[in-house]
Order: sequence, then C-alpha cells, then structure tokens
Amino acid sequence: MRELRIHGRGGQGAVIASKVLAIAVFRDDRQVQSFPAFGVERRGAPVTAFLRMADTAIRVRCEITEPDDLIVLDASLIGAIDVTTGLKPGGLIVINSTRSPAEFIALANRFRVVTVDASGIAAANNIGSASQPIVNTAILGAFAAASGIVSLDLVCGAIRDEFPVRPEQNIVAARAAAAAIRVGSRHETHAEVEQVADA
Repeated sequence: MRELRIHGRGGQGAVIASKVLAIAVFRDDRQVQSFPAFGVERRGAPVTAFLRMADTAIRVRCEITEPDDLIVLDASLIGAIDVTTGLKPGGLIVINSTRSPAEFIALANRFRVVTVDASGIAAANNIGSASQPIVNTAILGAFAAASGIVSLDLVCGAIRDEFPVRPEQNIVAARAAAAAIRVGSRHETHAEVEQVADA
C-alpha cells in the first residue's frame, strides 16, 4: 500500500486534488481510498486530504499518520505546522513554491524534495484569481512527473472528466507543471528524478 497526504489551505483545491488523483489511480486498475479532514473554517484555514492506493482491497479506515508521500499546496504551512510528521525517511515532498528544493534545507536533508511554481502556472492559465490561484491540477501534474505513481495522461484524463468548467486550461496547467518540476538546481523528468533518488 502507498499512502499520500495533501496539505493546503481552504480554497486551494486539496480535496478535489485527492479526488482527481484517486480517479486516475483507480483507472490504473488499483484500489484507492480518498477523504478530507478540515475544521469549521475552510477558506484560508489548513486543510488536509488523504489518499491510499493498493493492488488489493484497502481495509484501513483512518487518517494517514505515516505517509510515503506529501503534497504541500502552500509553502507557508511548512513553517506553521510540521507537515512532515510521520513521513517515511526518504519520502517524496512536492511543494508549491518558487524556491528551489535546496532552500528547504531542513527537509532536503531527510526527504526527497521537489518544488514547482504551481501558483504561477495556475495564474498564467486563469485558474482561480490572480490573488488566489487554484493550484490543484498543476500540483497533480507535478506529482505525477516526480513520483511516477500514476501517469500524467491518466491524471489529465481524470481532470477532463471531473472539471466541467475549463478542463483544457487545467490540463495545460498539469502538463506545464509536470515539465517544470525542480529537484536540486536542475529541471528533471521522472526518469532523471529516479536516477537522482537512486544515486
């Protein structure tokens, strides 16, 4: 079983991101489970979404405390809460940030850090507003490219089916983010990221 936790703020699309990724994984003939956790205040408040995937039936029904991977939709959450609680050593963290992975030195020493400017990509494609872009589809493209867990084509197919409004713009954002992931100081494809991780 592989487990993913998504950290964001209300309005960034964390819950929809977990749903879209779940659809993509399910279409890859795997079992999947996704669910959110949030308080009464949603807009701007921290939101967490969870996703499990496995080749066999998933019988666990609780929040994910020891994820294999993290997606962080708002880099400011890293200083506000310990988003890495329980993350397995060497786990993947995909962060929405204009900063390079090397600038997250406390994380880079323990985990595999990938960054992408999902906010800039979403804003460039008019997804959300200039002041509050909705970054979920862009970050999913980045996660697909960095992790290799599910193909970018399956993610884009799920986006097309789940976004009745402007699906093509969201697909363009996902593909742009997949091409713009940063590991260290270099832009990497998934195959190159795997080589870095294995080195």
